[in-house]
Amino acid sequence: MRPEFPDFRLGNVLATSFTGTLSERHGDAVERIPTPHRLVDWLAVNGLAVDACTTAQLELARELRESIHAAATAAAIQDALPASAVQVINDCSAQGRAAAILTPEGKRRWRLSSASCVEDALSVIAADAVSIIAGERDGKLALCASPTCQAAFFDTSQSRTRKWCDMNTCGNRQKKARFNANQRKSLRSAD
Repeated sequence: MRPEFPDFRLGNVLATSFTGTLSERHGDAVERIPTPHRLVDWLAVNGLAVDACTTAQLELARELRESIHAAATAAAIQDALPASAVQVINDCSAQGRAAAILTPEGKRRWRLSSASCVEDALSVIAADAVSIIAGERDGKLALCASPTCQAAFFDTSQSRTRKWCDMNTCGNRQKKARFNANQRKSLRSAD
């Protein structure tokens, strides 16, 4: 990985991890796939290795990312899915050539052929988005409680009450802010 770029925020759900390539959407946004090669890196880390990516493919990937985010956000707040987002997700899902394979551990993985391109990888991400937005998987879509983040994430916790997209970033920031506020309050009380 290239150290000049921010780290990827990896999760257990491919589609919502992909939307996390743009974080802090309501604050100082952090673009984690600013270049075509960085998208190639992200796809490789997520088991969808491709050889190359063009600027047009990066733009398509970002369009898919934003469409998944819009549809997942609407689903999380139980609002109507945006028609344009649904169209992009469906178009990307339909254009790919990837095969689902079963690993010896009983997990599903995606196999791209040696001739696969970015569109094939994006079809896998779009298909994953379809399965979570359609409610086919055990869990629920939720939005991060951080006012600057509000990322859509897939909550598979037993109680389905998770508040943060990532406890190591948004959750810790909130806990630190609450701790500092309590410290200031304690200092004022002591005066």
